[in-house]
Amino acid sequence: MRFAHVRLPESDEPTLAVIDADTAIPVAGLFNDAPATLQALIAGGDDLLARVRAAAADAGGIPLGDVTFGPAVSTPPVVLAVGLNYAAHSSELGLKADSAPTVFVLWPNSLSAHEETTTWPRTLSESIDYEAELGVVIGRPAKDVAPEDALDHVWGYTVVNDITARDIQFSEAQWSRCKSFDGFTPNGPFVVTADEIPDPQDLHIWAVVDGQTVQDATTGQMIRSVATLVSHLSRSATLLPGTLISTGSPGGAGYSRDPQIFLRDRSTVTVGIDGIGELTTHCRIIG
Repeated sequence: MRFAHVRLPESDEPTLAVIDADTAIPVAGLFNDAPATLQALIAGGDDLLARVRAAAADAGGIPLGDVTFGPAVSTPPVVLAVGLNYAAHSSELGLKADSAPTVFVLWPNSLSAHEETTTWPRTLSESIDYEAELGVVIGRPAKDVAPEDALDHVWGYTVVNDITARDIQFSEAQWSRCKSFDGFTPNGPFVVTADEIPDPQDLHIWAVVDGQTVQDATTGQMIRSVATLVSHLSRSATLLPGTLISTGSPGGAGYSRDPQIFLRDRSTVTVGIDGIGELTTHCRIIG
């Protein structure tokens, strides 16, 4: 199934919807006490998902053209990001992929939605980069799970653009701040349930900036697979339901290009993963 948080014509508050072709079916109207957020749906487990699936099968909806989107993952317990998980990306940044994953946390203010505008002050950075990434949403608590069991704990997948202030990244030892400006973690527009993605290492991932394709790769090029990352992260802390893991970006970052390509005032960047969706962000520089 495919889910999104959408703003209906009569409301400014995003609500959970089933996405069926070009139609959004609000989940809250399917039955009494139906979940209005993805986090509530995940918390309800397999039984709640099955009930939503059955109720949505015969329900009417609203054309997608009549709604706007909120972040697909809007209130996760934590957003964990993995750096240097594609050899081409680590080498183009001149950084070594260590024996263990590079892990950092993204701040909740950075979460934003498809077709939203992300702004930042020129005085903070003029080296803003894009990073297309596969997002993994945890469904069941994961603690010290083996790699062969790790995908059983995945609820679904989404698209993430891990926007990065490169100058700040290379001036600070920790990467959370350079990637956590307001609106720097667009995600969505959809979350696709794990049963729709039989192999998360067999997905085409790409990015287009102002009409130019700048990243074009496959998730099979990850240094560490989704299963390996979930297993590794679960060894030190329980991964709670709803946790979003951004699994790293392939080669083609703007920082490494000659000439460099950074996001400019009025730039438009679209990152996508076949089978999951396309996520567009508009950019404005202020000051």
